[in-house]
Amino acid sequence: MSAHPPPVAPRPAATLLLLRDGAAGLEVLMTARHEEAGFAAGALVFPGGKVDPVDAALIGFCPDVPALDEAALVLRIAAIRETFEECGILLARGGGILLTGALLATLLDRHGASDAGFAALVAAAELELATDDLVPYAHWITPVDRPKRFDTHFFLAPAVHDQIAVHDGREAVDAVWMTPASVLAGADAGRIKLVFATRMNLLKLARSATVADALAAARGAPIVTVTPVIEKTTGGPFVHIPEAAGYGGARFAAADIPRA
Repeated sequence: MSAHPPPVAPRPAATLLLLRDGAAGLEVLMTARHEEAGFAAGALVFPGGKVDPVDAALIGFCPDVPALDEAALVLRIAAIRETFEECGILLARGGGILLTGALLATLLDRHGASDAGFAALVAAAELELATDDLVPYAHWITPVDRPKRFDTHFFLAPAVHDQIAVHDGREAVDAVWMTPASVLAGADAGRIKLVFATRMNLLKLARSATVADALAAARGAPIVTVTPVIEKTTGGPFVHIPEAAGYGGARFAAADIPRA
């Protein structure tokens, strides 16, 4: 009989790296997690979260893309829903037109989204979720020794014109646009808390100068699943990930990197 219990099964999750071209270069939308949040408390993260049963019910509100099966669509729907719930940005079309900030505000006033759930808003407004605008970027599974595990798919998408990010005040207590380099610099200086997966995906994103560059790079790169393995040494802990995942190495010092 094994002395160790079996690993916790990871829960399906989706994360969205929403991108725009700013004055200082490529920017990504980051949210600050509440200090009492159950996952990544106090850290700066990308919008995202667990897949919800309602996501599968919204498949009929997505454009028909033959290459995407039901599981792939549900992950993209979850990424869009979580971004809307946490940041108020909705990647969707109304009447075939991608929602601008003004169009979204009109819909929210008309359909009372503060009281209705996400699915009710989508149905009432007859929206088409812009799942076809999301580009697969990465796939990370929480290490097997963690008590809370997620099977997370990361996506990239260009920002919507003039939609304004507003945090939900519960899980997220801030929503900010930052260049990947500035987030990493803040983390290195101790001003920003990053979990390992966020840090590594920021490092990869920092190689791109523009939104177009980032999307093109993601479309041209294979998705290699990453399940970090922690190695404890006399020199401190190290994290092992697949070299083929494209993060510029396979072994990284884990000192000062919080594990959610």
